[in-house]
Parts: sequence; C-alpha cells; structure tokens
Amino acid sequence: MVPILGSLLVYLAGALAVILPGYGSAKVVGKLGQIASGIMSEDPSMFGKLLILQALPGTQGIYGLLGWFMIMNHSGMLAGNVNISLQQGFLFLLASLPVALIGLLSAFHQGNVAEGGMALVTKHGHTSGNAIVLAVMVETYAILALLASILGVLSIAM
Repeated sequence: MVPILGSLLVYLAGALAVILPGYGSAKVVGKLGQIASGIMSEDPSMFGKLLILQALPGTQGIYGLLGWFMIMNHSGMLAGNVNISLQQGFLFLLASLPVALIGLLSAFHQGNVAEGGMALVTKHGHTSGNAIVLAVMVETYAILALLASILGVLSIAM
C-alpha cells in the first residue's frame, strides 16, 4: 500500500508542476491576445511587436512541462516504476513546488508587465525592445524556480 501512496505523490508532483504554470500561461497569453487584437484593429502593422510580448508569459507553461518530465523521468514513472516510497513521493512533491507556484505567479506578473509594454509600444513603436526587456526581467524568476525544482528532483535518491 505504501508504494502506491509514493507513486500517487509523484503523480501529484508532476500534475502540479505542469498544471499551475500551464494555467497561468494560457490565461495570460489569452488575455494579451485580446489586447493585441484590439490594438491591431487600429494598426495592423503592430503585429510583430505585440506577438513577442504576448508570447513571453507562455514560457512558464513550457517550464512546467519540463518540470513534469524531470519528475516523471527521474522517479522512473515513465518507465513504469511504481515502487516509490512515501518519503520519495513527498520529496518529489516538495521539489515540484518552486516551478509550480513561481511558474503560476510569474506568468501573471509577466503578463501585467507585457500588458504595460503593449500600451508603451502602441504610443511609441520604437520602444518595443525596452518593453520586451522589462517583461523578460520577470522571466528570470521563473527560470530560477525551474532550476530549483530540477536540482531538487535530481537530489532525490532512487
């Protein structure tokens, strides 16, 4: 019975790692797409500059998927290993939290910065590089959270 609980915790860890950042990315990319569509209804030439700002918060979903893969691969679940102890299961769950929670939160915060960047680019088209750099600053923390989760996962003895 205990190995089953360990395996369930690994599945929960993987699910959190992929669902939370994926949800944040999807919600924010959708919102920014609506804003960009409104701006382009007035000036279709803004597409390229707005697309980059819209796409940036989507990376958290990619990081979450990478976190899921690292959890499932290192635990052996992708190869069918179901003999995971309760302690290992909890460790995988803890290791998933940085990418899951920071991925979710940073997607929303990066979306806010990107939305402001869209307003900036609308008024001053030549500032798109500045707007992108501002949004990428938030990305740094999503990358650090992914790194923390990867290091946490790799430190679990199997």
